[in-house]
Amino acid sequence: MKRTGIVFSIICVAMSMFAMPVMAAKGEVSMREQQQIVNVAHRGASAHAPENTMAAFHKGVEMKADYVEIDVQMTKDGELVLIHDTTVDRTTDGTGKVSDYTLEEIRQLDAGSWFGEEFSGEKVPTFEEMLDAFRGKTGILVELKAPELYPGIEEKVAEALKERNMDHTANGKIVIQSFNHESVKKSKELLPELPHAVLAGMSWADVSMEELNEFASYADYFNPNMNIVTPELVDMVHTAGLEIYPYTSRSQEQAYHLFDLNVDGIVTDYPEHVYHHPVKNQ
Repeated sequence: MKRTGIVFSIICVAMSMFAMPVMAAKGEVSMREQQQIVNVAHRGASAHAPENTMAAFHKGVEMKADYVEIDVQMTKDGELVLIHDTTVDRTTDGTGKVSDYTLEEIRQLDAGSWFGEEFSGEKVPTFEEMLDAFRGKTGILVELKAPELYPGIEEKVAEALKERNMDHTANGKIVIQSFNHESVKKSKELLPELPHAVLAGMSWADVSMEELNEFASYADYFNPNMNIVTPELVDMVHTAGLEIYPYTSRSQEQAYHLFDLNVDGIVTDYPEHVYHHPVKNQ
């Protein structure tokens, strides 16, 4: 009986040794599949900290997002600041247009208390402040917000990147995007080595192959509202040689759905959702 037990143990050990590489390989495939989806923290990890603040950007990096998405606007005195709305009302304790504030004035506002007491005193960051803090630590998806309101914003963004030697593709992940496609064209002329993206709202649900090919002449991404994304649209975007990062996923189910559509990246308020999607072909 002892001899039989020993033989059985040897067989089990041998079997487990053969099984281990198979299990590891399966795990490696799973990780590769997950890494294929680019994880973009929308306005930073904005479900966990007040959007477009240093706290949200730090949280996005902490949560290992591939990119942090930011919104760039311009103050009355021509300084670049990060805020989504063209007014300060929703995300600060101030009122009025961003363009009516000088940098000194907008920096006096509280941009965190609306989200939670623990973020009291968060400031509206400058573009340069964000670049200096996160260059080399994460990708940065730079949205030119309402550039038609801020003549010269493309040049100022380009200048800030060039000053930091961040205008070359080899120096890190920087992508410029806007809903204003003429602004994207202008930025591409100023920063020809950097990838650019066209943002697309609901009105682009019936985008044509011809239009996508036109976008591909100056952009690298077509980033639409997630509600217009279909398998057909994804195929068309890929046929045009573009990648597609839909916005904005705010639930695990939405992230699963986008993953199943074979998009290249997901813009989300919850970076953790993109790491929890099911693995394909398993």
